[in-house]
Amino acid sequence: MRKRATYLLFYLITIIILTPSLIVGQGQKNYDKELRRLNAKIDRVRVLVDSLEFNDQLLLPELMAAFKQAVKSKTQQDSITIVIMKRINTLSNKIAMLENQSRFMDSTALEIYNKLVMVENKIVTLTNSYNEMSKLKSGKPISSEPKFNAAKYRQTYMESLGYFQNQEYDDAITGFSELVSSDATNDLADNSQYWLAECYYSQKNFKQAIGEFEKVFNFAGTDKDDDAQLKLGLAYQSMGNIDKARDEFQRIIDYFPGSEYYPKAKEALKKLSIY
Repeated sequence: MRKRATYLLFYLITIIILTPSLIVGQGQKNYDKELRRLNAKIDRVRVLVDSLEFNDQLLLPELMAAFKQAVKSKTQQDSITIVIMKRINTLSNKIAMLENQSRFMDSTALEIYNKLVMVENKIVTLTNSYNEMSKLKSGKPISSEPKFNAAKYRQTYMESLGYFQNQEYDDAITGFSELVSSDATNDLADNSQYWLAECYYSQKNFKQAIGEFEKVFNFAGTDKDDDAQLKLGLAYQSMGNIDKARDEFQRIIDYFPGSEYYPKAKEALKKLSIY
């Protein structure tokens, strides 16, 4: 009995001694298994990284080359745009300069023409004064019978107006000029002066027409003043002198508010405001 107990005690001691070793052995197996799994995962990650690095080595030069080309193209495009903008600005400045020169030339030419008209008028005045002096010295009467009597004046006026309507402007100019110079006090003298200006306007001789239209205002009580004022604006507009055209149209609004051309002048000013 005592021997059996001894064996039992020995068996228990053996189990107690071996059990930790078994437990440790099992844990070691689980650790090794987990370690192998982690190492395998690390290997897969390393392969993936190696693959990415290889791809980067292949793609990076291409990406850098494409990027450099894009930057170069953008720089070239910006440079071309700047050159084009500079050329556009240069052309705009040249156009503005030419427009200013053109306006200056038109205004200068018109000023010269007006001065020539004044000189011509002075010559005519001096000539008339010398003629009168000569007549006085010779004892001849100063006054003479007018070239046209009332009936002849009206007849010549109608004939000249017919020439104008038939676009025979040279014959019309001759007739109206004779009427104006022969008797400026006739009731049809202001009309003759107006139609004389219209002849030059129809011939597109706008500078001459402007001078003749301005003479219409010298006739007191004329009913052709608003007509002449409108045509002054149109003549300057046809010459390209926009500033003077605006001034003349504005005078219709300021001085002829009841004229039939008042709406036309306002419309013309509205259109010219875009220049």
